[in-house]
Amino acid sequence: MPEGLNVYGLLALAGIIITAAMWGRFSRRGDARSHDLRLTLIYFIGLAGALIGAKIAFLLAEGWHYRHDWLALLSGRSITGGLLGGYAAVEIGKRWLKYPGTTGDAFAIVVPVGIALGRVGCLLQGCCPGVECKSAHWWTIADHAGVPRWPASLVELLFNLVFLAWAMLAARCNWTPGNRFHVYLIAYGVFRFAHEFARDDARIGGTIFTGYHVIALAIIVFGSWRFAQRAGSRIAHPLEQFQR
Repeated sequence: MPEGLNVYGLLALAGIIITAAMWGRFSRRGDARSHDLRLTLIYFIGLAGALIGAKIAFLLAEGWHYRHDWLALLSGRSITGGLLGGYAAVEIGKRWLKYPGTTGDAFAIVVPVGIALGRVGCLLQGCCPGVECKSAHWWTIADHAGVPRWPASLVELLFNLVFLAWAMLAARCNWTPGNRFHVYLIAYGVFRFAHEFARDDARIGGTIFTGYHVIALAIIVFGSWRFAQRAGSRIAHPLEQFQR
């Protein structure tokens, strides 16, 4: 749910800077092809696509709920749309730049880092709350009004940290090479669909479902489809050096 930027905005900016630095380091490993300027452009094209996708997803999933709140409409965005928008932008960018390699294994590490930092911002800012709980527990988080809520941002932060640990181990052990970001899409889609029931997002027509359930399903289907496609082919890419 949208809130003022402040701390969240600063941490989101820090996430962009840190992940850009990580991307630059990954892209400079190995042979001379890894210094290809196109990799830098692909990162920023993907970032732009993620920002656009995040805004579109929010407007589709919750824009109707905030139609009278212009601040919310301007500031609202969603990770779900960011993943799909960023993926689409990267693929378009690679075709435009005629870059033949794959980049998903590096994004499988970079993206969880950026999202985790954003969720730290959510925790400090108090945005993106979970559903209201009947009573306070050791695991609940009080909102600005002192109401105990499910720690939605913290749970998403932990999910991304766990996946980051898996992605780093997968890089070392050479698991699912060229397919790790698709694993992330599938895992996050499943996680987000289940976790959405505990988030305080606008429900559709009085049901228990939100627009993000639909987007999460799209992420699962798309990630599974691309995983199957990639599993049937093997494309060499400069960022494979990060696997070792």
